[in-house]
Amino acid sequence: MAYLFVSDLHLDSGAPQVANQFIKLLATQARAAEALYILGDLFEAWVGDDDDDAERERVCAALLAYTRTGIPCFVLHGNRDFLFGQGFVQRTGCRVLPDPVVADLDGTAVLLTHGDILCTDDFSYQELRSVVRNSRWRRRFLSLPLSQRLMLADAARAGSKAHTETTRPQIMDVNPVAVEAAFKTAGVSVIIHGHTHRPGIHQSVLRGQNVRRVVLDAWHQHGNLLWWDQGHVELRDLPR
Repeated sequence: MAYLFVSDLHLDSGAPQVANQFIKLLATQARAAEALYILGDLFEAWVGDDDDDAERERVCAALLAYTRTGIPCFVLHGNRDFLFGQGFVQRTGCRVLPDPVVADLDGTAVLLTHGDILCTDDFSYQELRSVVRNSRWRRRFLSLPLSQRLMLADAARAGSKAHTETTRPQIMDVNPVAVEAAFKTAGVSVIIHGHTHRPGIHQSVLRGQNVRRVVLDAWHQHGNLLWWDQGHVELRDLPR
C-alpha cells in the first residue's frame, strides 16, 4: 500500500499556480494513494473556519471532491494554519490529527509532525508558539471580526518574514537533541516532517538502531511530495 505526504504548500491567492498544481495532484497521482497526509501549512494563513477567501474555498472544494472518492486525507496543524476546526473538516472531508502523532504505515510505526516542535533553538518562535496555541488565546482571536483577524494575520506574516531574514538558518533548523528525544519518546525508527524547508532523507544510528528522518520541501518553487510504499521512501519534485 502506498501513502502520499505533502507539506508547506502555503497556498495563497497571490500564487494561484501553486494551488492549481495541488488541485491537479488531487485529481491524478493522489488517487493512487491509500491515504494522503498533509503535514501542516497547507495554507499561508487560516484565520478561522469562517474565512471565505475564494482561493482557499477552491482548495477546500477540491479536497472535498478527493475525500468523497473514499481515500482518507489526514491534516496536521502547521504554524500558519493551526486554527483549523470542525468547519474545515466539514468543508474538506479531511481529518485533523494531533501533532505529533504516530501512524501505522504497513506495520511500521512512523512519527508524523509538522516539525516546528523540533526547532527548539529558535527561542522567540517557540515562545510565540506557546502563546498562540493556548486555547484561551484561540478563543479570543476567533471572537474578533474576520476583517480584523485577516489584518492581524498579514502583520504576523510580515513579522515572520523579518524573523526569517534576520535569524541564522541553523537556529531555525531542528535541534539534534530534540530529534533524538522524539525518536526515543515515540519509540519509532522513522520521523516524517516539514516546516524547515530543507528536504532530505537523514539516516543515522541511534542506540544501535537504524533511524530515518525524512524532511519534505516547501512548494514555493515546485511541488514536492513523498511516496511511502512498503517502507520504501521516495521524495519527488513536481516541476511547475
